[in-house]
Amino acid sequence: MSNLKKAALWTTGLALLLKLSGFIREAIVAKEFGASNETDGYFLAFSFITLVVAMISTGFNNVFLPMYIKRKKSGLDTGEQNANALLNWTMVIFGLISILGWFTAKQFVPIIYPNMKEGIEPYAVEMTQIFFAFMMLIALTGLLDSYLQSRRIFVPSQLAKLLATLMAAIFAIFFSDIWGIYSLVYGFVFGTILGVVIQLYFLGRSDYKWRMDFAMEPDFKKAFIILIIPSLLNSVVGQINLFVNKAFASGEGVANGAVTYLNNSSLLVSIPNAIYATTLAAIIFTLMSEQTEDLKKFKDTFFRGMEISLVTLLPIAIGLLVVGDAAVSFIYERGKFSADDTDKTYIALLWYLPIIVFQGMQLILSKSMYARGKTAVVFRISVTTILLNFLLNWWLVDDYGYPALAFAASVVSIYYFAISMIVVYRDLGMSEFARFARMSVRVVIPAVLMGLVVWGAKLLLGTEDWYSLIQLAVLVPIGIIVYALSLKVTYPTGFNRMLSMAKRSK
Repeated sequence: MSNLKKAALWTTGLALLLKLSGFIREAIVAKEFGASNETDGYFLAFSFITLVVAMISTGFNNVFLPMYIKRKKSGLDTGEQNANALLNWTMVIFGLISILGWFTAKQFVPIIYPNMKEGIEPYAVEMTQIFFAFMMLIALTGLLDSYLQSRRIFVPSQLAKLLATLMAAIFAIFFSDIWGIYSLVYGFVFGTILGVVIQLYFLGRSDYKWRMDFAMEPDFKKAFIILIIPSLLNSVVGQINLFVNKAFASGEGVANGAVTYLNNSSLLVSIPNAIYATTLAAIIFTLMSEQTEDLKKFKDTFFRGMEISLVTLLPIAIGLLVVGDAAVSFIYERGKFSADDTDKTYIALLWYLPIIVFQGMQLILSKSMYARGKTAVVFRISVTTILLNFLLNWWLVDDYGYPALAFAASVVSIYYFAISMIVVYRDLGMSEFARFARMSVRVVIPAVLMGLVVWGAKLLLGTEDWYSLIQLAVLVPIGIIVYALSLKVTYPTGFNRMLSMAKRSK
């Protein structure tokens, strides 16, 4: 457990660094290219990469990790035959997808985004082709993440993600004059290659031995295929919803740069994925997969995951409600990204804020169901979000523009969370739900108090006239101090547990 706590500290730190690198990358994009057809095309093309990462890092991992751990513990899979065969077959499949995507991008990109503005299409098609040329490597880094997790090795995968994001930013700084916005694509590919090398090195240092083996045991293959189909489909539901949002945002009649406004604001609310999907949730999921036979330990681990999510994410959401305009201005407003662009991004951010809390806790809910083999249940819940998201987009976008797309995304996240809560706590029992409810009340009170104090300080000091970084430097520490002190009063158990975890991780 001590090693897991150290891993949690390291991976959380790297995840935050990864998010900072993402902000740097987007700030460079904003400065060099503003909110334009180029940037909209880039963000549409990059959606395919996030789709693949979601499929492999989430869909593959949610099935492979519990099965692999269970068979290893029972002594059924000591020779790594199934693990090797699975890796080899997946790479062959993505090699074929890479070739197919390169040659058909000109046909399928306009089909996916049928109302795309004429100026956006050339950039979206060409950058999609480049991404598909390296799709096999991008898929490999996601696969290696699962194999490293199975050995409780978490840090190299975070380094790999960091390199991909950081190299995109570095290439944009040094090569934008030569390659334009395509420098971001080339930097991402170069960083991905470096990341794969690091992951392979650490996997090689573990007890894993790779072989060119394509034969899987029949029972393993059958069980994996049955579970992987709904898991993969479920893992891309979120990306499908993003496709729908961006398709509406890129259409005629919507403000120019709408895709960029939604992307830049969603980057700020993607903290749950940065902190949980690749760090604490990965560790919690590993523990829950190991504890399925011990219900008490499973319940305790699940509760800790929900507790960490709420204690961390709720104050972030409320804080951005108050100081989000300054955060957007500091990150993006320079060069070709104007003050008007900042205002439009902040409007989208306000409607996105509920996602921070509900998506973070939803991740723990889904992981608990995956750990107990309820892949089909997760899929049945999540697939309904596609229909709900499409209907809300179609119904609202003409009257309310791109902010309606952010609003729809928040409604979908609340719906997904609520249904999943019903399913999970019906299984775990009402006593566990009562435990969660008591904890929630004790966390909500200090978070709301923090928001009111920071808002009052903002008005009293007149910080809206200050430079954005100075606003953040003054208001954020006030919020942290108020929240920490009030949390210690209303929920001392949770406060001490978080403090203890941080100390023991050193």
